[in-house]
Order: sequence, then structure tokens, then C-alpha cells
Amino acid sequence: MKPSQITKTLVAAIFLYSFAAPLVTAPLVTAPLVIAQPVPTPPLRAGGPLEGGALVEALRKGGYTIYFRHAETDWSNDDNVGGMGDWTSCDPGRMRQLSAKGRETARRIGAAIRKLGIPVGRVLSSEYCRAAETARRMGLGQVVTTRNLMNMRVADYMGGDEAVATRAREVIATPPPAGTNTVIAAHGNLMRAATGHYVGEGGAGIFRPDGKGSFTFIAEVTPEQWTRLAGRFGKGR
Repeated sequence: MKPSQITKTLVAAIFLYSFAAPLVTAPLVTAPLVIAQPVPTPPLRAGGPLEGGALVEALRKGGYTIYFRHAETDWSNDDNVGGMGDWTSCDPGRMRQLSAKGRETARRIGAAIRKLGIPVGRVLSSEYCRAAETARRMGLGQVVTTRNLMNMRVADYMGGDEAVATRAREVIATPPPAGTNTVIAAHGNLMRAATGHYVGEGGAGIFRPDGKGSFTFIAEVTPEQWTRLAGRFGKGR
């Protein structure tokens, strides 16, 4: 290639790069909601998981936090959060809601817990409609919604990832009234951020508060396992 041709080629390459570079480095414009990333959690105290009859007997004595991820949802709907409080909407056109299966799952879980004779004191829920509806359909007591149990996807509205996870840990670590258990209905991503554990929709993580600001993981229970436990250990069966 002649020197003049090389020079022309280099000039053309520099010219093209001057246009292409901004396309590579310019920030991508997306919806105003920033999806939160999982945050580091302090190590949990080791504890042997309970199961079967031993788990039921422990829960009957009270002293545990039973954290449910909301029941099954309709994933054909998206969450559209553009401002503070949008997440409380029960409109499926705006926020993802429970599916028919999820509503039935919540009802069956509540029925199983009542049949097992597990005492429930407080019932707390995220402000998200799908979480609050899960708690209500369980029928285990008056549901109190709180911003101390929020989806990590709206953490930017609530002080950031660590602030949201810390508030959730405080709720989980709060001992329930004597002889009862606390039921929580919230989100899987919050459970993971606050405890390091994660369950599917309708699943539960069971934790034992130690009264000193910490807690121990005890068991994971799926919706189907609640039904089986009620069939084997339910009162009046």
C-alpha cells in the first residue's frame, strides 16, 4: 500500500472512531427504578435445622419468626414503580399480583398452620399488594404492613440496600410475644439480603431470634411441606 493510501486509511479510521466512541461510553437510559444488588450479610450462628415432628413441636412452643416469600404470582405482569408508594397498587396493570394458584397456596398454608396448632402473635407484611394479600389469605391474624420489610428493587426509595436489609434483620431478630410466633410475608430478594437464605414463591424460612439482636436459621418449609406436616401432625386429624 502506498504512503498516501495508508495516510487516508488512518484518517478515515480516526474519523469513524470519533463517532463510535460516544455510543460505547454513553450511559444507558432506563426506567427511573434502579434494581438493587444483594448486600453482604453478617454470618449467621450455626444451628441444626429442625424438621418433621421436632419442627412442629418447636413452633407450638413459640419463639420463632416464620418468614414467607409471597405466594405464586402472575409473571406476565411487570412492576411499574415510578415513584414512592407505587408498589402498594393492587392493579395488575401496574404491579405483579398473586395468581389464582398463589391465592389458593396462601389459603392452604394458613389452614395447615391452624391445623398444626402453631400459635401466631404478630403478622407483618411488606407494603406490596402481593405480599399483603398472601398474609391476609393465610388468615392467621390482623395484618400490619410496614416499610421495614421492603422489596430490594425499591431500595433506592428507602435509603439504599444496606438500610433496607438492616431494617429487615431487626424485624426478624425481634422475639415474638411469649408463646407465639411472628409471621412475615415479604420478598425473596429481601430474605436473601437480610439472612443469606432464599426460598421459592410461597416458601418459608424459619428463624429463632436470640433476644440479643441476632437470629439462627432453623428450617425451610415449602407450601407442599406445610400440607404434609398438617396431615401427619395436625391436631384432630
